[in-house]
Amino acid sequence: MCTSLTFTTADPYFGRNLDLEYHFGQQVVITPRNYPFTFKAMPALETHYAIIGMATVAEGYPLYAEAVNEKGLYLAGLNFPGNACYPCGPEDGTPAAPYELIPWLLGSCDSVDQAEEKLRSVRILDTPFAPNVPNAPLHWHLSDGKRTLVAEPMADGLRLFEDPVGVLTNNPAFDFHLANLNQYLGLSAAQPENRFGGPGLRPFGQGMGALGLPGDWSPASRFVRAAFLKWNSACEPDEASSVSQFFHILDAVAMPRGAVRTPEGKWDITDYSCCVNGRTGTYYYKTYDNSQITAVAMDEAAREGSKLLCRPLVTGQQFRTEP
Repeated sequence: MCTSLTFTTADPYFGRNLDLEYHFGQQVVITPRNYPFTFKAMPALETHYAIIGMATVAEGYPLYAEAVNEKGLYLAGLNFPGNACYPCGPEDGTPAAPYELIPWLLGSCDSVDQAEEKLRSVRILDTPFAPNVPNAPLHWHLSDGKRTLVAEPMADGLRLFEDPVGVLTNNPAFDFHLANLNQYLGLSAAQPENRFGGPGLRPFGQGMGALGLPGDWSPASRFVRAAFLKWNSACEPDEASSVSQFFHILDAVAMPRGAVRTPEGKWDITDYSCCVNGRTGTYYYKTYDNSQITAVAMDEAAREGSKLLCRPLVTGQQFRTEP
């Protein structure tokens, strides 16, 4: 369960809620240009674009959940159980494991156009990172602020969709979510008009133009809610306003503990929310237990070098106490 979002003011912003019932040892990880990315069946990338994102580091390798490279290309993997199918793609295609897509594409592509060309000839393998680290069933959200794509590995091949909405959640497949939006064309941020024709009806409170906006945490409802809030957003173009607005939109589809219980009886929560400026590479995040926004910069010094730069998450609640 996750929600991914693209958002543009003066700069392009990308990010997501990661909704899970457990932690996976994540931290903010900067992979500099000279860290050697190795792959199961492809040549290594000895040099590549620098990358920042949230990852688990296993055996010295960053397993990214989402990331942005120094050219402003964003890629996030979201849960897609029951639909994701590996292997997927032409048998003679470029062989890449699911966890390798983020380092491979962000390491070598500076735009959605370049990444799309690679995706059209990729063979997504069912090869896990390690025997005890199985592949997650994923689909991917890809954006550079100009174009946004959704890539879904299905039984009939890798499907690529243009995403004019700039939102991705989970099941069903993406074409369902686009079609489903048509049911909500009448929603508005403005006050509703009396369309009954006869009775002298009028709104009795603010916000009634959006009556019917779904409020549950299903993927379809989160998609509609995030799309409505994004496209009705009123935001100043400066950095502080843009980042603040981005997190407000994510908050509206976040999962508080107690709202969603898994079939195993565990609580799905929004483990972390993130936003990254695609131009500067500054990564902002907050966690379930720490609502203060923390920023990690990917400056020029961080982009050079050959060793991963790992920043453990600030997870304890931060209070500002007035003297």
